[in-house]
Amino acid sequence: MARTPAPGTRKRILDTASRLFGTHGVRAVGMQQMMDESGMGKSLLYREFPSKDDLVTAWLKATDEEWWAQAEEAIAVHEGDPARQLLALVEFVRDGALIAEFHGCVFYNTSAEFRDPGHPGRQEAVSHLSRIRLRLVDLGLAAGARPDAAEELADALMLVIGGLLANSAALGPDGPTRLAIPTARAIIDQYCPVARVG
Repeated sequence: MARTPAPGTRKRILDTASRLFGTHGVRAVGMQQMMDESGMGKSLLYREFPSKDDLVTAWLKATDEEWWAQAEEAIAVHEGDPARQLLALVEFVRDGALIAEFHGCVFYNTSAEFRDPGHPGRQEAVSHLSRIRLRLVDLGLAAGARPDAAEELADALMLVIGGLLANSAALGPDGPTRLAIPTARAIIDQYCPVARVG
């Protein structure tokens, strides 16, 4: 009869995956390294995650859930002011990119590592980024952007978000990242002139 994994086993594996994948990238980390770093035996690791793809997918799902819980908390501070909520979402991304151990966005990084659109890791990464874009569209509409311009607003802010994530990882917080918030503010004011960011 198979032994039941101890409570917290899955979380311990996912925490290890988050640290290793976030620091080194997904492709650079093998399952043997996962076993060594997590202290889990092969049978226990593969019982929880039958393949590396399963582990990558679960890690991205868990990261997505945590990211959105924190992002919505940051947005909620400005309830009733959707233009300010748009800026708050960009500020939230910027703040995450400024931490010392930031090695780039795990969703953009994973998407770049797996070019096959059918790869589950890429699908999870793209799903996360698409969801950000849709949230920006919704907030833009609520802030008074014309329906035909709300997607343009979201796309312009996605360029700011992608740019600040890439530049912060490569050039540090004193590089182009320092212009992310003023740029986002100008974009929001352009597309939502009635609301204007306070």
